[in-house]
Parts: sequence; C-alpha cells; structure tokens
Amino acid sequence: MSEEDTDNSRRARGERAYHFGLSAEESVARNYERRGYALLERRWRGAGGEIDLIFQRGEDIVFVEVKASKTHGRAGASLGARQQARLCVSAEDYIGRLPKGLLTPMRIDVALVNGAGEVACLENALM
Repeated sequence: MSEEDTDNSRRARGERAYHFGLSAEESVARNYERRGYALLERRWRGAGGEIDLIFQRGEDIVFVEVKASKTHGRAGASLGARQQARLCVSAEDYIGRLPKGLLTPMRIDVALVNGAGEVACLENALM
C-alpha cells in the first residue's frame, strides 16, 4: 500500500468516525427531547473545552457528554479522567453565566451510543 493510499484510508476512517459521532449526538438529543428536556446548546465551548449537549428541564440544567463506539462498554471506557475534569470545568463555566450561578440545579450525564445506534444514558455520571 502506498503512502497516498494510507493517507486516503486514514482520512476515510476519520470521516466515518466524525459522521458516526454527529449521528450519535443527534440520536441522544432526540432521546432527551422525547423525555421532556429542551435542548439549549450543541457543542458549547467553555473554559475546559467542549460540552456536546446542554439541556434544561424545569430549573435543572443537564450537561451531556456523548460517547460512541461499537459497544456501550467501549464507548464508556473512552471517557478518561482528564476529559471528565475538563467537562466539570466547562459545566461550572456555563452555570456561572446563569442568573442563579452555582445555585442552579445541574448534573452531568454520559450518553453511550453503540454501533447499532442504541442509546444508554448514565444520569449524574460525573457528580
């Protein structure tokens, strides 16, 4: 295989992964909306990095990190400690901008999407 073929293969895998991630985010957004959550933000960038989805239901703010892989287990295993810390920093940044600030009820969920598109939501996963 030539170097050009290797680059094209890598690029194609990257594109597939990117589109799989977008599809996973969309599935998770629909899942939360069906359960009565209002979508506030997609891919919001805060002090610690990006938060995939932010929802509100009543006064509660819910931050959702979406992880997609062939299995739910592999998806969950891809969320490392540094990323968890960055999510918490960004969530605090977002909450700090709201009228009630850190008194706003909030949680951080992790939504896992497997290769079949099945969604598993782990509520309050990082608190």
